[in-house]
Amino acid sequence: MIDFRNASVLITGGTGSFGKAAIRALLDHPYGPKRIVVYSRDELKQFELQQEFYDERMRFFLGDVRDLPRLTQAMEGVDYVIHAAALKQVPAAEYNPMECIKTNVHGADNVVNAALAQNVKKVIALSTDKAAGPVNLYGASKLLSDKIFVAANNMRGSKRTRFSVVRYGNVAGSRGSVIPYFKKLITEGATVLPLTHPEMTRFFITLPQAVRFVFDAFTEMSGGEIFVPKLPSVRIQDLAEALIPGIQTEIIGLRPGEKIHEKMITVDDASQTIEWPDMYLIVPPDSNDRYFGQAVPEGFEYSSGTNPHFLTIEEIRSLCES
Repeated sequence: MIDFRNASVLITGGTGSFGKAAIRALLDHPYGPKRIVVYSRDELKQFELQQEFYDERMRFFLGDVRDLPRLTQAMEGVDYVIHAAALKQVPAAEYNPMECIKTNVHGADNVVNAALAQNVKKVIALSTDKAAGPVNLYGASKLLSDKIFVAANNMRGSKRTRFSVVRYGNVAGSRGSVIPYFKKLITEGATVLPLTHPEMTRFFITLPQAVRFVFDAFTEMSGGEIFVPKLPSVRIQDLAEALIPGIQTEIIGLRPGEKIHEKMITVDDASQTIEWPDMYLIVPPDSNDRYFGQAVPEGFEYSSGTNPHFLTIEEIRSLCES
């Protein structure tokens, strides 16, 4: 278990679903930090967060990851950074490509430069399964972000700063995910749920699991790794059945930039991938570090469609109720 005592932790996009779960976990942590800095651009969400987490360890910085001077100022005295800020809506990114790039790509570069300027100890950037073999702008921007954070370890020189990435799938219950959307439709009296494809599958992780995985990555990282948790897959058709048994579904077709199955590790990443009991590690290219674990076989890929672990309808129902 990582020891945050006497440390300061900054979370970009700290008012989002992940940020709120991470704050709760940090405040409850047995070796919690002395200071938690929430860095985000929405003053109303920050105000609401202050009412929810009234604690003397909390600090709130209004700012955008697009703003390097402000970001650098916010990181003064910070030891650990969790970079969760991103524009994540696939259709919005397709329609507003440069806005997505400014936040997800230029913002990632700003986080790197601010962390180096303030000699931050460790930085974890949150990624997405859509960054593996991307077919939409959001995924492509997050792949670029991943590359920026991995390559940042070559820029640190004599500084202590280390950068790594955590890549996971859909977060059950987070804003914008399919579970709250389906629940909203059901609450509004819908008798038919829209599905984009009858065979669609997705990786699923809960918010507490995602937070714990980030904390574990802080402990394990040397710099440059992409940490990928072993997660269960869910058939979207089963998800609809779990919410309301026997409900009818309507196939509406794939949206632009949408896949039938998501991947977290592509065949091209296999040569750099090591398997651990509960995760995979995509190790940095040309790494001189020796990593324990088992190399994955040639041609390996980690796809939600071929994943050996699928949740049953009962398990999905429990997930939705938690």
